[in-house]
Amino acid sequence: MNTYKVALIVGSLRQNSLDRKIALSLIQLMPEMLSSAIIEIGDLPFYNEDLEQSPPESWNRFRDELNSSQAVIFITPEYNRSVPAVLKNAIDVGSRPGGKSVWNGKPAAVISTSTGTMGGFGANHHLRQSLVYLNMPTMQQPEVYIGGAGKLFDEAGKMTNESTSAFLTAALVAFGNWTDRILKP
Repeated sequence: MNTYKVALIVGSLRQNSLDRKIALSLIQLMPEMLSSAIIEIGDLPFYNEDLEQSPPESWNRFRDELNSSQAVIFITPEYNRSVPAVLKNAIDVGSRPGGKSVWNGKPAAVISTSTGTMGGFGANHHLRQSLVYLNMPTMQQPEVYIGGAGKLFDEAGKMTNESTSAFLTAALVAFGNWTDRILKP
């Protein structure tokens, strides 16, 4: 069985981010067919085509890390029924320059979080719209909305909710199988 390198993109910059806690939990729960690491997006200057003449080092680092990944999992909060600006900027930086998108053809999954009960439903679906344009085949099932995310972790940031851990484990296995179907020669 193949092992796939998965980029985890966290759409929150907050120091005590629930999305980062989810991402760190995913790393612990990854099945053997997947390896993963968080790719940082907080240092990316806003996309401006004028900067392509001499791209910022953070753009180059980000693009190189994504180019070496075979699949992507986005973990995002919901801001005003959409994704945070920092995540949209990362998507824009990765999609440029034209014809050199680092996203093209990479299998994707979306995990949205919220302290409320809807689990970031609006952000999840809004992000999926962009992924269609980026030509990222996105796993449809299971859909992953994590509501009540503020109650899932202990003070050290470790996930304590067993049913959420089990659900995320099953979602990761499904994503591994999805990635294998998309990328298998």
